[in-house]
Amino acid sequence: MHSSKPLVVVFLGKSGAGKGTQLDLFKERMGFDFIGSGDLLRNRKKATDYTGTKISDVIDNGGLIATPVVFHLWMSEFERLKSKEEELKGIVIDGSPRKIREAYLMSEALEWYGWNDNFKVILIDVSDEEVLSRIANRRICVDCGEIVPYVGDLKRLSHCPKCNGDLIKRAEDSETESVKKRLEWFQEEVGPVIDFYRERDKLVTINGNQAVEDVFNDILNAIKEDVDYKD
Repeated sequence: MHSSKPLVVVFLGKSGAGKGTQLDLFKERMGFDFIGSGDLLRNRKKATDYTGTKISDVIDNGGLIATPVVFHLWMSEFERLKSKEEELKGIVIDGSPRKIREAYLMSEALEWYGWNDNFKVILIDVSDEEVLSRIANRRICVDCGEIVPYVGDLKRLSHCPKCNGDLIKRAEDSETESVKKRLEWFQEEVGPVIDFYRERDKLVTINGNQAVEDVFNDILNAIKEDVDYKD
């Protein structure tokens, strides 16, 4: 049954799990409003005040933005969306929570806006071995910069599916140690977040080893009771 409240969906997944690809499909086909930490921070750093300047410095040096700064931006977005709640089909969230304290803050924020009961976390689940294979073999278009995952039918492509440009492997993707560090970080920081949502019956685990469309169809099946969607 379609709820009168908008469905709020968070996507989680390891680097190389295909989360970005599924997010793009979701935004394109579902008609949900999108909130991304990356977009919010890029917009905020354009301001020339202290916080804008510091966000710019931290991002440029590869650092992490303090959680209170990120959630101040999130609360502003939630407030904006709450004001047009009757028009909302749903909200899809990217970039948070990535730490357990962020999961607690997210729950409190969703409770504040009356959205916590219609909330799901979609985990695109793949093994570490699969991640290492995908990242080592994925390609990028030399013309438009499109990243082509190494999964399903995309493995057979020799040219970019968007502009037909040549596809090449990126040198940094062959650096196995850096990928392993990202996987360790995911286990240490995001692992407790996954457990947090599993314990609260909010987690939906999707087999990410399938073809892109099959993964997407499994996501649709997981939320079909909560929202109407376009075929």
